[in-house]
Parts: sequence; C-alpha cells; structure tokens
Amino acid sequence: MTRSFIALGSNLDDPLQQVIRAVESIRQLPKTTVTTVSRWYRSKAIGPGKQPDYINGVIEISTELNSSRLLITLQAIETAHKRVRAVRWGPRTLDLDILLYGDATVEKPELTIPHPRMLDRNFVLYPLFDVAPALILPTGKSLKSFIDNSAMDNLHLVDYP
Repeated sequence: MTRSFIALGSNLDDPLQQVIRAVESIRQLPKTTVTTVSRWYRSKAIGPGKQPDYINGVIEISTELNSSRLLITLQAIETAHKRVRAVRWGPRTLDLDILLYGDATVEKPELTIPHPRMLDRNFVLYPLFDVAPALILPTGKSLKSFIDNSAMDNLHLVDYP
C-alpha cells in the first residue's frame, strides 16, 4: 500500500457537498482506504474571470493503485461529478489532484508528482498540514517549514458538523 495525498476542490453546484461526496466516492475505490480527511477551507478563486469561492481540502489515502491508475480513477470521479474542462483554472464542480504518491517523483505529460504548484497554494498547504503535520516532502524539507512561511490570506475554515 502506498501513502498518497489528494487535494479536493469545488466552486460550483454546492461545493461543500461536491467534495464530501467525492470523499465518499474515493472510499469506494478498490484497494484504497481513506485514512484521514482535513478540515474544509473556503478560498478565493485564482482562475480567470469572476468565479465563486472554492471549498478545498486534502485527504490521505493508502492505495494499491499505481499513480497512473489512481489518476484515471480520480478523473472518472470528476466526470461523474459533471466536471467540464473548458477553461484552465476555470470554475469546476470538482477538482481532484494527486499531491504526493509515496516518495515517488513522476513526470509524464498527464501527471506530475509531487504536484508542481502545491507548495505555492495556501489552500493546499493548510489542509495537507491538517492530515500530515509531520510530513517530510520528497525534497527532504518539512511541510511545517512551508506552513511557517505561508499566510492564511483569503483562506477561511468552513463550519461543518
């Protein structure tokens, strides 16, 4: 089993419910266990045009799926949630990104691990820290060192029972 971290985001069609249902879909994957779910955060959209705020979180999973199969499976979940890929960084019903897959480094046209922008985005760093505060990144640096240098600008916890 490989320890992996998945970022979840949505800003369309009841975003909080979209990400919650996505976690439930991931719980149903074969050879995969969701081990931890972060708190949910509201963040300003960084894409083009005026967009609704996003709901973001991170889950930790343990999986026997290889990184390519995991990507394909996550994209199928996005499609089931009516994800449309019309505009890069445009609004979306669901976005699922593999942040880390064990200690693997993957560079393929369809998949880059570690996720190339994860350390620049507080809406990824803070939920990742929720699920893995002692995480050491493949670079050898601690996640905490990035948290210490990342403000919570435009990032707010979402009340969820």
